[in-house]
Amino acid sequence: MSSPLEKLQQQLKKLPGLGYRSAERISLHLLVEHPEKLAELVAALEEAGRSVHRCTRCGNLAEGELCSVCADPRRDQRLVCVVEHVPDLVALERSGAWRGSYHVLHGRLSPLQGVAPAHLNLARLFARIEAGEVDELILSLANDVEGEATCHYITEHLPPGHPVKVSRIGFGLPSGGGVLYADAVTLKSALDGRRHYT
Repeated sequence: MSSPLEKLQQQLKKLPGLGYRSAERISLHLLVEHPEKLAELVAALEEAGRSVHRCTRCGNLAEGELCSVCADPRRDQRLVCVVEHVPDLVALERSGAWRGSYHVLHGRLSPLQGVAPAHLNLARLFARIEAGEVDELILSLANDVEGEATCHYITEHLPPGHPVKVSRIGFGLPSGGGVLYADAVTLKSALDGRRHYT
């Protein structure tokens, strides 16, 4: 049977970017070196769990019905940059290269891993298009087979009768690379050099 310390380390190891050594170091830091920080961390996690959810329009993180991007009247809500995950959105925001809105899919199509269209935030995207809220989609997905398959699915299933210009982020991102790991200059070049689907 696992000890409480081992259980804590196992849970920390499940977080992205944390391996055995990092989980061990964080556990010991919280339990031995600075136990007063443990209660603060638990309280912050519980508060975030209660307060933070997906934006009803785009799927970004929000505390109210809409996220800060969707609620900002200075943003062009008719230009929609489609990303795989919230960290991709954060990377684009950090670059300052985009002043439109976003749509977060929360993944990409991957039949081998059991990720089908129903698992992604596609229905809400198509609903935005059907409601006449979108003039242009910029598909900012990874430049690999799954990213291309997701882009193809979106373009093939656009609601009929709603003309939407579709472009694909491309220039500046290496093949197999994602938005999350690109620097600000690369992201700006990728957005400026997007190509249109025919």
